[in-house]
Amino acid sequence: MRNTKSKNKTKVVVLATALVVIAGGAAFAYWTAGGSGTGTAATGTSSSVTVVQTSSISAMYPGEGTRALSGNFNNPNPGNTYVTAVTATGYTIDATHVTAGCIVSDGNYTLGGTSNTPGDVPAGNAKGAWSGLTIQMNNLGTNQDACKGATVTITYASS
Repeated sequence: MRNTKSKNKTKVVVLATALVVIAGGAAFAYWTAGGSGTGTAATGTSSSVTVVQTSSISAMYPGEGTRALSGNFNNPNPGNTYVTAVTATGYTIDATHVTAGCIVSDGNYTLGGTSNTPGDVPAGNAKGAWSGLTIQMNNLGTNQDACKGATVTITYASS
C-alpha cells in the first residue's frame, strides 16, 4: 500500500508540475499585431468682446484740449479672450444737434491716442481695463453753438 500511495503522490506531483509548465507557457503564448486608428477633437469658437467706456466726459468746449477715454470689457466667452488693442473708429452726434448744424463732417471733434490694453480679458462683464484714447472738441474758429449740449457717441473696436 505504501507503494501505491507513493505512486499516487508522484502522479500528483508530476501532474501539478505539468499544469504549472502549461500555465506558464500560456502566459507567454500570444500573438502580436500592428494596428492603426483615428480619433477626433474639436476646437471651440469665440464670441466678440464688447468694449465699454467707463470714463464720463461732459462739458467739452472748443479748443479745450484732449479728454481721456478709458473703460473695460464684457467678455461673453467661457474663458479668457486676448485683446491686443482698442481703437476709437468713429463717432456720431445726436440727431437734435445734427439738425441744428453740428455735423461730423465739419470736424468738430477729434478722436486720438493709442490704447493700453490688458492682453487676457477674463470671462464676464466689467473685466480688464483699457485706456490711452482721447476725444477733443476742436476750435474751428467759427460759431459752434450748434454743438452746445451735443451727445457724441463713440464707436470702439477691439482686436
